Amino acid sequence: MVGLIERGKRHPTRQFTLAAETALDLNGELLRLLPSARLVSAPKWFREWPRVEENAHTIRTWQPLVVPGLLQTAAYARAILSAEPGVTQDWIEETVATRLQRQAVFDRDKPPMYWALLDECALIRPIGGAEVMREQLEHLLKMMATPFVSIQIVPLGVGATPGLLGGFSLAQGDGMPDHIYLDTAAQGSVSDREETVRTVNLRYDAIHKWAHPIHVSERLVREVAARYEDQ
Repeated sequence: MVGLIERGKRHPTRQFTLAAETALDLNGELLRLLPSARLVSAPKWFREWPRVEENAHTIRTWQPLVVPGLLQTAAYARAILSAEPGVTQDWIEETVATRLQRQAVFDRDKPPMYWALLDECALIRPIGGAEVMREQLEHLLKMMATPFVSIQIVPLGVGATPGLLGGFSLAQGDGMPDHIYLDTAAQGSVSDREETVRTVNLRYDAIHKWAHPIHVSERLVREVAARYEDQ
């Protein structure tokens, strides 16, 4: 097992890392490196996007079905990942930890401005049950109270929007080209092609015009959270 991990054939779990620390008489040194090891062992198509997020000063995202990863709680992320066919509990926990590690971009001295458009469907789909959803929506409200996160809800009553084809994110940063991340059924796709970025930018702007203002969006999130409280 040690040899496989050293050669990058397997990625270390939290349990393995704790056992290695005990054997080597360490005190958290390996555990602190675990998120980086998880990222290195992630699929190549995924590795680029967290690095883009780390260097971005502005991130915009549209999600028609679920809360975006940078705003997810551990329980909500775990519920989503548990629905994947054929996954193991170790894989779920490692992926949750990696996702939460990405959220460290908000702990920077100058965090990126994060503009999220969410379809109302993301609020009412009971992922993980009432308690998980209540916690998730309360977390959204907490993030909305910060000066660097904006969340706007696109109401179901709009009907068809240009965002029905899937979720995406756009990132801008000094000294790097604009990047996009596209959700797909098989795997995500990252691109900095100017034409593709321009197309996704136009799609974001087209969706944005249907969104509730921020104060209305906040009220809607509170109302839905209260409904989960009563369940």
